[in-house]
Amino acid sequence: MADPTPDLFEMRRLESLSNTIFGVAMTLLANDLPKAGEFKAMPTWSDLGQLYSGRVTGLILSFIIAGVFWISHHRRLANQPEAGRHIVLLNLVFLLSIVLLPVTNGLYGNYGMSTAVAVLFGLHLTVIAGLNATLWWLVMRGFRHQLVAALFPLAVFLPGTVVAAVAPQYATYFWFLAFGGLLIRRRIDVATDGKT
Repeated sequence: MADPTPDLFEMRRLESLSNTIFGVAMTLLANDLPKAGEFKAMPTWSDLGQLYSGRVTGLILSFIIAGVFWISHHRRLANQPEAGRHIVLLNLVFLLSIVLLPVTNGLYGNYGMSTAVAVLFGLHLTVIAGLNATLWWLVMRGFRHQLVAALFPLAVFLPGTVVAAVAPQYATYFWFLAFGGLLIRRRIDVATDGKT
């Protein structure tokens, strides 16, 4: 029997691929951490703090951001059991942007005070957020409450990138606010459940 919708892809397969990609990318965030530097003598707590504090902050930031996007991606795929080729290709571009997260995170962890590196990292986060919001828009076919939570990280990363261009040492504080997207989503879910 022929498939009634041969041009549609089952999103369960994409979900399996995306879980693997997110898992590997989130694990690779810590890959270079132990190799970050060498000590000429036995390190003190101060030495460890100086060498690793920026790198650990970048790792935690990127892990939280990847986690927020994984949750959003998982929820989005649950709302779309099948999709056409253009949606699948856009999802693959989104996953490519996640694969690149350990690269920009590594740069940011090592050279976070560099304006160029901070802006590159901010632009990368903005691209991830933009792709995520675009995919939500396409899935929901317009503006709905789920899109508000997807747009929130974009609204955080854009001004954070502007801050990175002027004062890179403060950009991280803006980027940590992206975690608020989960809180917004939770509040919207509670509000809409109360109305039904």
